[in-house]
Amino acid sequence: MPSANEVPAPQIAAFDFDGTLTYKDSFTAFLVWHCGYLRLAWAFISTPSLISHYIRTRDRGALKSRLIHKLLGGIRRSDLEALIAAFADSHKDKLFRPDALATWAEQKQPDRLRVIVTASPDILVSAFGTYLEADRVIGTKLGFSADNRLLPDLDGLNCRGPEKVARLKAAYGESMQLATAFGDTSGDFEMIKAADKGYYRVFTGKPT
Repeated sequence: MPSANEVPAPQIAAFDFDGTLTYKDSFTAFLVWHCGYLRLAWAFISTPSLISHYIRTRDRGALKSRLIHKLLGGIRRSDLEALIAAFADSHKDKLFRPDALATWAEQKQPDRLRVIVTASPDILVSAFGTYLEADRVIGTKLGFSADNRLLPDLDGLNCRGPEKVARLKAAYGESMQLATAFGDTSGDFEMIKAADKGYYRVFTGKPT
């Protein structure tokens, strides 16, 4: 029990992003929006190592980082952020499940933090997190060089599976109060199990 001068730790409502809050993958949608389907397909055809490495390692993080670097090269971070801002502005009313947004709104409570925990790049999802008024976005970190140019490798681990719980604890402490968690894939199982109340694939709506 906290002392008289100690503020109780806030409870956390954790939401996966792609497939949970959204009805489709935001990372793929961003690449298609910026590059087009043909260029995206050509990236795989012209670089078979993208697929062969994934088949061999099942490393989704490496696939994402190498794919975006293949398509955008060593783009400056500021230029990438500007692209993402434009994408988020044009898609903020097109990606989200209405039933998920209703639950998201219900979780806005004085003693609760709404946190998005995603395997997608945090630089991408943070733009939507601002729109949703999320308290924090925790996601996969793309690598950038010392002069802020995109690298083909991640900065740290892909934020999936056990890494989601590890990242939450890194942000809020080992004794964090994970009140509720929502997810839609096996990469969310650990986060759902760690919550007092966990929900799997409860949202099915699509934007009209």
